[in-house]
Amino acid sequence: MPDFSTLMIFAAAALVLTATPGPDMLLIASRSVSQGRSAGFLTYLGIAAGTYCHAMAAGLGLSQLFLAVPVAYDVIRWAGCLYLIYLAYKTLRSDGTAFAPSSTIKPLSRRRIFTEGLATNLLNPKMALFVLALFPQFVTPSGGSMLLQMVLLATILNAVGLLVNGTVTILGGHLREKLSTMRRFPKLPQYLLATVFTGLACRLAFSARP
Repeated sequence: MPDFSTLMIFAAAALVLTATPGPDMLLIASRSVSQGRSAGFLTYLGIAAGTYCHAMAAGLGLSQLFLAVPVAYDVIRWAGCLYLIYLAYKTLRSDGTAFAPSSTIKPLSRRRIFTEGLATNLLNPKMALFVLALFPQFVTPSGGSMLLQMVLLATILNAVGLLVNGTVTILGGHLREKLSTMRRFPKLPQYLLATVFTGLACRLAFSARP
């Protein structure tokens, strides 16, 4: 396994990366505002599970498929775009994100929230390439199983991400409480979340291949 100093350097790098606003943070914040803190944390758990999947794929060499077969990258990228557009459509059509104090509408299921966070992460090929580019720099050939080292690094990244995104989730929950008094616009977070999904889809569609 990597030595302690190497792991600390990786943790510092993970802190800088997770503290930089990006698609994951935006999605978590939007979920926290639209569905509450528990939804924000569930979204993060889905994203964290996706990070483990990417790390294991990198450890097994599967992520190199994107480098060897460029069309594979584009297939995943466009699948991700279509999925995000679908989520935006479902968000607009559903009443599940309205949160007026008197609302009796049933919130989204925990399974759906977790699954959407997981799928959004898995269908982002840039995440796979990010793991493939960063993690090997902190893996030592003499450290034992490559797969176990990748999983260890993913655990550190997820732990640091929990601290950062947990703060974002709590702040989003506070904002939700503030917005709950806006009787004139009870579905405002619903529109914001749909905008986030659409923006992420556009970002993925128009981003250049690494």
